[in-house]
Amino acid sequence: MRDAPNDQGAGPAGLTGFHRYTWWSLIGTTEFFLVFLVGEWVLDEDVAAWARIPGAVGLAATAVASAVLLSRRVAIAPAGAPDSMGDRPPVAWLTAGSVGAALLGGVALAVRNYELWSYAPATMVTVAATFLSPRRRRELIAGAVAVAAVLGGAVALASGDGLVHATAFPAVMVASVAWITLGMLWGWDVAGRLNRARGLAAELAVKDERLRFAADLHDIQGHHLQVIALKGELAARLVEADPARAAAEMKDVQRLATDALTDTRAVVQGYRRTSLDAEIANAARVLAAADIDAQLHIEPADADRLPTAGRHLLGLVMREATTNVLRHSQARRAEVDYRLTNGFARLRVSNDGAAGPPRSGMDTGTGLRTLAERLEAAGGDLTWEHEEDSFVVAAALPVKAGTDGHSEGEAG
Repeated sequence: MRDAPNDQGAGPAGLTGFHRYTWWSLIGTTEFFLVFLVGEWVLDEDVAAWARIPGAVGLAATAVASAVLLSRRVAIAPAGAPDSMGDRPPVAWLTAGSVGAALLGGVALAVRNYELWSYAPATMVTVAATFLSPRRRRELIAGAVAVAAVLGGAVALASGDGLVHATAFPAVMVASVAWITLGMLWGWDVAGRLNRARGLAAELAVKDERLRFAADLHDIQGHHLQVIALKGELAARLVEADPARAAAEMKDVQRLATDALTDTRAVVQGYRRTSLDAEIANAARVLAAADIDAQLHIEPADADRLPTAGRHLLGLVMREATTNVLRHSQARRAEVDYRLTNGFARLRVSNDGAAGPPRSGMDTGTGLRTLAERLEAAGGDLTWEHEEDSFVVAAALPVKAGTDGHSEGEAG
């Protein structure tokens, strides 16, 4: 059985095959027992003619109405709410089927056929129940079971027939018909909900990717603009005192603006990879331009052991930490330490002059908190601590984290 990718007029998209299976199983089973089980009794020559004619009319009305109503119910996509499983049935067909079932059941009960009289009423009660909420559905079925037992028992008492058989068999018949019919319909409703959940999961995946893209774009633009603003301010102060230095700073501003444009285009095209080495070198230049004494402690022998995806994540941490130093502190000294120990790549960035923990980005989902979630997903961790006037960002990532497909995808 193959489900088509799209479904026109047959319930939720992607469930064409299962819709067809449910339709034939549900309606086929109902009509089979109505026509061949009850119909055989209606056509039996031993049944009195006065009972056969109204019985045939009731059978036809019940069979057609139940088929139309069940077809309508299966065509309704599950609404998703636990107390709203369908739509209101067509009143005309429900009325016609109920009258036909009552006529057929009454005739069969009048001739004391305790085995078959309750089947048609049970069918219509179950069909009506499929359009109700689960709680009201259970109430209707329970009431129908009780009524069937009472009617069968009353006729048996009046006729002197076996009370237990006349009472129990109709009740079991109603319960069995409801169990079989509602069970098949329950499978259809669950499949519809799962299909809707699959669609929602796909939409969430797209939204998550958009948020990831927005976070990367924010990091790129925010970092470059912060440095451009810093260098522009420095050039403005030096334009009279040291024109040559001011001109050099403005050239750096031009270069940074070009880099920002290039990086933005690269992110949009989906191939940009942040390099930890480049981010550390860039941090040293930027911090020096801000008159911050940057001390670097790098273990070059171990630098290349971390795969590309892991270096991308730590590069993002390095960039965010550098941006925080520039934005949220009056730092005079900063220290960057990177080394591999016990199978973990560890990056630590600290600075003095911190008035408080950084706010921008941490509460908007684009800064340290987002990076912490990404490192945690890769098996690592990211912490930050503010104590007196110092602020420390520490990241740890297992070396093997950069080798899996998930981390590579995050690197995009």
